[in-house]
Amino acid sequence: TLVSTTDPCLNGGLWMGTACLCPPNMDGPRCEFGATTINLTAELGPFVTMMARVTNRDFSEDMRDTSSPGHRRFAEEFSRTMDGIYRNVSGYRGINVLSLSRGSVVVNYRVQLRPLPGNASLEHRALELLAVANAASQPHNCSTSADGLCFTATSARATRAATLALNATELCRKHAPANFSRFYFPYRTANGLLCVTNCTLNVPGSFDCHHG
Repeated sequence: TLVSTTDPCLNGGLWMGTACLCPPNMDGPRCEFGATTINLTAELGPFVTMMARVTNRDFSEDMRDTSSPGHRRFAEEFSRTMDGIYRNVSGYRGINVLSLSRGSVVVNYRVQLRPLPGNASLEHRALELLAVANAASQPHNCSTSADGLCFTATSARATRAATLALNATELCRKHAPANFSRFYFPYRTANGLLCVTNCTLNVPGSFDCHHG
């Protein structure tokens, strides 16, 4: 396939007309840099795996590919919507769209949570997330051109961090951009786990990379 010469974005970046929408953990005006810090703290905490059916967006086969423009556009819109809905849920850290499938658009996603207090039930939190999603106000007009998503959340499953089976170095390699993974190493803080490079500020051994 031909690549448009008007698209200046690198490393899988998506040109949005005025700026590049970069893939996760890529940075820079043209997505030319790996992010200086990748925060993996959420990988260590509990999360809830959920499923929702969005009825006013059309599914296309390219949306199965997490690197495709169609997938990333939809995932960004869905993430913005859910951030607004879940922002008042105790311990909410964000969501990660795992996969998209047909019907209209079925979204498999993960809600990341802060570690729960000792007396809190992760299963109860999963039911709360399901209820909050289905109680959220939605557009009156549910056509495909409507602003906002019309959806039904259909399932929620509490999950404790399975990725703890991986060591910190493997986690960094898994989440770092493919072309840059060799530059990242784990750095534990009092609050969690970061993947950093020698250009990350305030990390032992780092140096100023702004001049090359």
